[in-house]
Amino acid sequence: QVQLVESGGGTVQAGGSLRLSCAASGRTFSSYVMGWFRQAPGKERDFVAAISRGDGTTYYADSVKGRFTISRDNAKNTVYLQMNSLKPEDTAVYYCGATEANPTSTWSVQALYPYWGQGTQVTVSS
Repeated sequence: QVQLVESGGGTVQAGGSLRLSCAASGRTFSSYVMGWFRQAPGKERDFVAAISRGDGTTYYADSVKGRFTISRDNAKNTVYLQMNSLKPEDTAVYYCGATEANPTSTWSVQALYPYWGQGTQVTVSS
């Protein structure tokens, strides 16, 4: 089982930026599709972004498209989420997930990701 550790969360004013990191253990990082999900207070965990294991194809939730960018550095076993133009609605605990599955149009489905980090809190104030 791969171990995932998120970092980079914090508090930022609306319109600001943060970059989240998710470091993975093991030697098979490049074999995983990686995703970012978030869970706001009292809400269910929702999809944010995902990146493929091969060519780095990306997929975003409509709510973050144009503001967030997911990327990966396979040499560092790390996936990133660059978050710009942050809004108070982005406040949530952000989780990275990993899957060895082969999502086609289902990158946003939480159940496809069996491995998760502990989460990192992002708070956006107005």
